[in-house]
Amino acid sequence: MNLEIIILAAGQGTRMKSPLPKVLHQIAGQPMLQHVISVARDLNPSAIHVVVGHGAEEVKEAMAAETLQWVVQEQQLGTGHAVLQAMPRVDERSTVLVLYGDVPLIRLDTLQALVEKATKAPALLTAQVTDPAGYGRILRGDDDSVLGVVEHKDANQEQLLINEINTGVLAAPAADLKRYLPAVGNANSQGEYYLPDVLAMAVADDKTVAAQLATSELEVLGVNDRLQLNQVERECQLRQAQQLLRDGVSVADAARLDIRGSLHCGVDVSIDINVVIEGQVVLGDGVSIGPNCVLKNVTIADGASVHAMSHLEDARVGAKANVGPYARLRPGTVLAEGARVGNFVETKKANIGAGSKVNHLSYIGDCDMGAGVNVGAGTITCNYDGVNKHKTSLGDDVFVGSNSTLVAPLAVADGGFIGAGSTVTKAVGEKELAVSRAKQRNILGWQRPGKDSGEA
Repeated sequence: MNLEIIILAAGQGTRMKSPLPKVLHQIAGQPMLQHVISVARDLNPSAIHVVVGHGAEEVKEAMAAETLQWVVQEQQLGTGHAVLQAMPRVDERSTVLVLYGDVPLIRLDTLQALVEKATKAPALLTAQVTDPAGYGRILRGDDDSVLGVVEHKDANQEQLLINEINTGVLAAPAADLKRYLPAVGNANSQGEYYLPDVLAMAVADDKTVAAQLATSELEVLGVNDRLQLNQVERECQLRQAQQLLRDGVSVADAARLDIRGSLHCGVDVSIDINVVIEGQVVLGDGVSIGPNCVLKNVTIADGASVHAMSHLEDARVGAKANVGPYARLRPGTVLAEGARVGNFVETKKANIGAGSKVNHLSYIGDCDMGAGVNVGAGTITCNYDGVNKHKTSLGDDVFVGSNSTLVAPLAVADGGFIGAGSTVTKAVGEKELAVSRAKQRNILGWQRPGKDSGEA
C-alpha cells in the first residue's frame, strides 16, 4: 500500500492571542507541527503534504530541515477545501491520511490501525468524550455502521446527546477523495466545506465506512488556546516520564519532570523532582541528577552526580565527577573523571582535570586545568581585559589558596602553589610558591570610632 499524508496547518489560531502561527507554538520544546510530522514519518509515507495559509513562510522556515510538499490554501474555507488543495499532487492509487498540525499527541499505533481500515473505503478516527459540545457527532445506523458526521451547530437535539465525536482525522483511498471532495457543498451554518461530508457520499455509494476509536480524549485534543496548549504539554511530559520509568530510569515524580528535547539514559539512572531537560542530553550508567536542575545539551558519564539547583549547558561531565549543589557549568566546560565543581561555582570554557576540585564560591573561565588541582574558595580567573578574552593554564597538582585572583594570560606550572589572597599576574614555575599581598600593619593604641557626642 502506498501511503500519502496530508497535514492541515493553515489556521491562524486567533484564540492563542499571538502573532506566531498556531502550529509553531511549542510542546516539549518542539513546534506542535513537528510532533505531527514526526509521527507521520514513522508511518513511512511516500510523501507528506502540508497545507499552509496564515504565516505560511514562517511555518516553512521553521520546518526547513524536513522534506515536505507544501500546499498553500489562500482562503481558509474549511477542512474539505484544504484537503482538496493538496489532492492534485496525490497519486490516485494511494491511500491518504489526513492529520492536523494542532493535534500533536496522536499515537502511532492508533494511526496504523486507522490506515489499515481505509484500503477500500474511508475510515474515520472517533473518540468518546465526556463533553462533546462543539464537536461533530458520529451518526451510526441500526447495525452500528458509520453513516456520517453532523457538526454541532447543525445537529438536532437528539444528535446533540451523542458523545462519540469526529476527531477530523480521516484515511481514505485517494480515488474516493478525488471523486467526492469536489462535490462537497457549504450549505451549513459556517458556510464551510467539511471534510467529513465525504463519508455520507461514500455510504450513498454502498461503501462501508469504518471507524477507529482513539485511546483517550487527550490523544486527539486539538490546541486552540493557551489552556489546551498547557493540557497537551502536561500530557506529553507525563508520557515521556512514564516511558523512562518503563525503561528502568528512577524518576522521583513523573509529574515534575520536563523534557524539552531528547534524553538518553543508561542503566540505574536517578532523576529527582523538577528537573528540566533541554536539547540533547545523555546520561550514563548510574548517573544521579538532584532536584531543580537544568541540563541543556549535556553529556554526563557513568557514576557522575549532579546535585540540587545546578545549571549545566553545553558541557561534558566525566565519570564519577561531582557537580553542585548550586553550580553553573556554562558552554565549553569539560570535567574529567573524578573532578569536583561545588556550590556557587561558575565555569565557562574550562577544562577541569581528573580529580581536580573547585569546591566553593569561584569563577573559572577560559582555563585549562591539569589533574589533582585544588582551587580554594573565592578564587577567580580574570579572563577579560575589556576587549579580549585570555586563558589561564594550571598544571598538575597546582594549589590555589582561597581568595586568589588569577589575571590571564597566566600559566602556573606543575606543583605550583599560590598563597591565599594573592593577585597573580606573572607566570609561576614548577613547584614555586607565589605570594602577592599588601604588607600587614598592626597599629598599637588604635581607637575604635565612636558616635559624635554632639549628635541629637
